[in-house]
Amino acid sequence: MGSKFLALACLRKNEGSGNLSPRSHYPSMPRYPKGVTEEEGSSNVLLKAVFSVTGMTCSACAASVEKAVKRLPGIRQAVVDVLNNRAQILFYPSFVNEESIREAIEDAGFQAALIREDNETSIQICRIRIQGMTCTSCSSTVETALQVIQGVVKAQVALATEEAEVHYTPNVVTYNQILEAVENTGFQATLISTGEDMSRIDLQVEGVRTGRSMRIIESSLQALPGVEGVETHPLLNKVSLSYKPDLTGPRNFINVIQETGSRRFKAMIFPEEGGKRNSHRREEIKQYYRSFLWSLVFTIPVFLTSMVFMYIPGIKHGLDAKVVKMLTVGEIIRWVLSTPVQFVIGRRFYSGAYKALRLGSPNMDVLIALGTNTAYFYSVYSVLRAATSDGFKGTDFFETSAMLISFILLGKYLEVLAKGKTSDAIAKLMNLTPDTAILLTLDSEGNVVGEEEIDSRLIQKNDVIKIIPGAKVASDGLVIWGQSHVNESMITGEARPVAKRKGDTVIGGTVNENGVLHIKATWVGSESALAQIVRLVESAQMAKAPVQKFADRISKYFVPMVILMSFSTWLAWFIAGKVRAYPKSWIPSSMDSFQLSLQFGISVMVIACPCALGLATPTAVMVGTGVGASQGILIKGGQALENAHKVNCVVFDKTGTLTIGKPVVVNTKLFTNMVLREFYELVAAAEVVNSEHPLAKAVVEYAKRLRDEENPIWPEARDFVSIAGHGVKAMVRNKEILVGNKTLMADHNVALPIDAEEILAEAEAMAQTGIIVSINREVVGILAVSDPLKPAAQEVISILKSMKVRSIMVTGDNWGTANSIAKEVGIETVIAEAKPEQKAEQVKNLQASGHKVAMVGDGINDSPALVAADVGMAIGAGTDIAIEAADIVLMKSNLEDVITAIDLSRKTFSRIRLNYIWALGYNLLGIPIAAGALFPSTRFRLPPWVAGAAMAASSVSVVCCSLLLKYYRRPKKLNNLEIRGISIE
Repeated sequence: MGSKFLALACLRKNEGSGNLSPRSHYPSMPRYPKGVTEEEGSSNVLLKAVFSVTGMTCSACAASVEKAVKRLPGIRQAVVDVLNNRAQILFYPSFVNEESIREAIEDAGFQAALIREDNETSIQICRIRIQGMTCTSCSSTVETALQVIQGVVKAQVALATEEAEVHYTPNVVTYNQILEAVENTGFQATLISTGEDMSRIDLQVEGVRTGRSMRIIESSLQALPGVEGVETHPLLNKVSLSYKPDLTGPRNFINVIQETGSRRFKAMIFPEEGGKRNSHRREEIKQYYRSFLWSLVFTIPVFLTSMVFMYIPGIKHGLDAKVVKMLTVGEIIRWVLSTPVQFVIGRRFYSGAYKALRLGSPNMDVLIALGTNTAYFYSVYSVLRAATSDGFKGTDFFETSAMLISFILLGKYLEVLAKGKTSDAIAKLMNLTPDTAILLTLDSEGNVVGEEEIDSRLIQKNDVIKIIPGAKVASDGLVIWGQSHVNESMITGEARPVAKRKGDTVIGGTVNENGVLHIKATWVGSESALAQIVRLVESAQMAKAPVQKFADRISKYFVPMVILMSFSTWLAWFIAGKVRAYPKSWIPSSMDSFQLSLQFGISVMVIACPCALGLATPTAVMVGTGVGASQGILIKGGQALENAHKVNCVVFDKTGTLTIGKPVVVNTKLFTNMVLREFYELVAAAEVVNSEHPLAKAVVEYAKRLRDEENPIWPEARDFVSIAGHGVKAMVRNKEILVGNKTLMADHNVALPIDAEEILAEAEAMAQTGIIVSINREVVGILAVSDPLKPAAQEVISILKSMKVRSIMVTGDNWGTANSIAKEVGIETVIAEAKPEQKAEQVKNLQASGHKVAMVGDGINDSPALVAADVGMAIGAGTDIAIEAADIVLMKSNLEDVITAIDLSRKTFSRIRLNYIWALGYNLLGIPIAAGALFPSTRFRLPPWVAGAAMAASSVSVVCCSLLLKYYRRPKKLNNLEIRGISIE
């Protein structure tokens, strides 16, 4: 179970050693050589290096440089600019450096030098909420505007989440300038977070009456050790602090503020807007709902007067009554009622259309504004002509414009409602943290002397928190007292409660099921595992899948093409009517040929909506990554999802991936009638002195489990001797105990029985280490120690084979052990004694032979292969470098999740394909019908308001199709796996 309680390990960095330690996955910015900058992408930390390359003369030279660099392990991106003689490289510093890159360029035949610029600095990330985007044309406009800003390295705009993630150099451009650039495109921009917000808190201060008081508070806070920056907002009585959580925390800030100025100030955490993401979404839903209801108030009477009351004799007579010449009462009523819908309720479409046209990027608002205005102003012309003519009999289309706007608002309301549900996974994660926590006060001897309930946001590092049964764990931490079982399914997806005792880690947001625990807070606030998972999922949902480029390309030309088709439809039907190309009987009695052609043109304009196309990919990716997070599989964006669904070959590392990763006793054979527990007491007593050795540690741990005690007291071992490479010797209970290999026994004249020789041979054939135990120069038992296979490893390989996915094992271990493990799990192709760069080379060879390769690993030596693979999958209990290099993190460290990840990606992409088929099929079918293709044969025509309703329904249907992914269930085969145990004779 050790590897399963571990979302912490999957998101924690290693601090100075090769072992896991509770260190944040998002550390503070390290210092790099000038000319090399950090780019913190959706989840991986990269370095960017810019080289001056001389000797290039054409694009073929640039291609040679690019190819030479990309051959190196750990290269994420290489861009060579032949005109400016520069090469920009993004790379993973854990296994390649700028000197290696420079040498690779020079080996290609060119001179290279790292450009060192004093103004280069670490790249930061800011997230921005953007309101007003309606289709991919809008998001593309904003993205283009951001990418041209000097100092912006990368910008991603997500239509589905209505957010942007911008990577920028802070000493070249500020986030305020970035916000201003978004505002200049015509959309409302709000800052969600910046790279500076990792250890940041906002406090509200009461009792401040003058600017001088605020300055005193600011000075007092700045004097605190660990405070990196203080910003004051006097109008809001707000103080924003960035700080080092290792040195200080929010309770210290509150105490300092309240002790300043003779205790007349009172401080508290600044009230949040009820979850900024959710409050924004709720407000947007309310706005569309109110607009739709108001439009109904005006539209229903318009609809009734034009389409219902005209068939009721008494009412029809009243509506047809003339007011001025041919102007009727019904026309005045419809004009009056439709005007507020067109210009007040529908003003959002005018605003959006104006902004889009100003930027030369027409969007959905342009289509709606053109369609409704055409209907409305033709109707105004008809009404005015009737009021000034004695014989004009025209038909108004006021109901068309009013009903169009109403149905589009209904569609947008349903779309926003559905889109809100695509980010349910993040909302659920964010709500896991409890509101309050019980803080314990300890005396110098560690005894509890007091407790108080505090806001959980006030927890600081090293606080001791009490977790009662049934309560949520308030912070990541270490258990320092108590025993219990904790349900971690909400974080890791692991269904079974995990046993916790002193020294075990707990994760904030999980539920304590029984027993009281005292935990020491290790990672709080934005450093917690939960906060990092949320950030990772948010970043994943921002990242575009390559397949989305298809929709972006189409939407770029879609709206102009629709306007052209609409105009062509109107013109064709109008000319056909004028030259009498169709019988007059085709024209409805209430219309003339111009009005008929106008209706066809408007229908084409409003039925063709690019929204469904733009939402097809991001909504499915959002739901897919959210579902993955709930199953304990962190997928780092759309590209990882897209690549994973094509995988047909999985390369497994051995140690820590197919196997548990640490030696354990797997078999015990006794040659006397000694009780097993007594036997292990003697062995553990001899080995405990040497317990730092991996094999000795395995023996002692197994003996502890037999005693079922955390810290058992072993018999005293005297005259202990450790013989390097052979074993140990000691006197325990006046008996001479020897624990070691054949050489140790031979050196002490201990004869090996034939049975013992056979058991040792069997152990070696199964890649196990045989340990011989003798008491008073007589062999009494043999222990078999090995790094056992993970549960269900065999079944996972078998299921992959049934999915037509080839399995290969690549390991640095010797051929004997590798072949033995491969044979046991059913892998046919084995590559052993492979160095890290050779693992990456093997992956590239497989790719060259046409395979889409997924690499599953857990160690530093797997990182080059993880990067080289089409999809890198890191085991959650593995090292942080492996996790950073991977595209998918399997938090539970279960091999079954390799299958789940591939299956989920396949299901997600089948959903994306379905969305595209629906969105494109809808337009391919709807536009001809709206243009009147069926009219000559069936007299069927699509009124503009019906076309508008169909357009709105298309977007809603695409989002709902993506939402069906929420009901994803992992393959049934995984539910029937047999979990294999440890055998003891």
